[in-house]
Amino acid sequence: MPDTPRREALSNALTECFTGRDEPLTASTCAAVEAVAQKHSRHLILSYDPDGTGEPDDQVNGWPPDDEDAVRRRAGAVTEVRRTDDHTTVIRLDGLESLTIAQPYLEAAFALAAGAHRIVLDLRGNGGGDPATVAFVCGWLLSDDSVHLSDVCYRDRRRQWRTPPFPANRRVPDDVPVAVLTSSATFSSGEALAYHLKARGRVQTVGERTRGGADHVTPIQLTRTVLGLLPEAYVIDSITGGNWEQTGVVPDIACPADQALAVALASDRHACTGC
Repeated sequence: MPDTPRREALSNALTECFTGRDEPLTASTCAAVEAVAQKHSRHLILSYDPDGTGEPDDQVNGWPPDDEDAVRRRAGAVTEVRRTDDHTTVIRLDGLESLTIAQPYLEAAFALAAGAHRIVLDLRGNGGGDPATVAFVCGWLLSDDSVHLSDVCYRDRRRQWRTPPFPANRRVPDDVPVAVLTSSATFSSGEALAYHLKARGRVQTVGERTRGGADHVTPIQLTRTVLGLLPEAYVIDSITGGNWEQTGVVPDIACPADQALAVALASDRHACTGC
């Protein structure tokens, strides 16, 4: 985790709560550590496997390769695309799969949205994924030119994320209203997608406050039985200078997640030409 006051606060909290405790390592003790740690990094997650045999890592190995066949079976997490009677296209994304595999499915979804009077992007079940896919989806909605979305700050470097340029005849026109649906299950890069679009005034967010996990994490085998997702970087949005860590993405229109689609369709009904 980068050297920030938040890292120091995390370290101090864990030291205060757990120094000298010698109970067995179990799922319950992992949950107790998570409960303390997530007050400082919502994305720090420990998975306990009592039968685990993995060797503890002594270096950062990064994420394993994607199962390309599994991603294709999930259609790149494009779970649903449909048109309503009032010419709204609803695109449901339940994840942000690796762009190298998911791109054709995302392009097909937005192709089906061509000519729509408005678009609803349903992220209520989106638990995150590839930042490149976030940038790709943002590109369909923001500008013909490449747009600087964020900087991801590691200990020793920064990585800038930008949208790919989209010709005006391909991307969603600026005058097409877009609503983004969120829930308390929307997390990580799913939150990034909603946050970056909201920060640029492109969308109206509807639903519940999201979970508030803005760190980038990497898997580390901590013991034979515990795999940790540990923070290795934080995000700075290029517009706000901040992120959604702990606070989540606060919706423009708050309502229960299961009502968000109906509320979104009603809230901008009169703003849609021809609706």
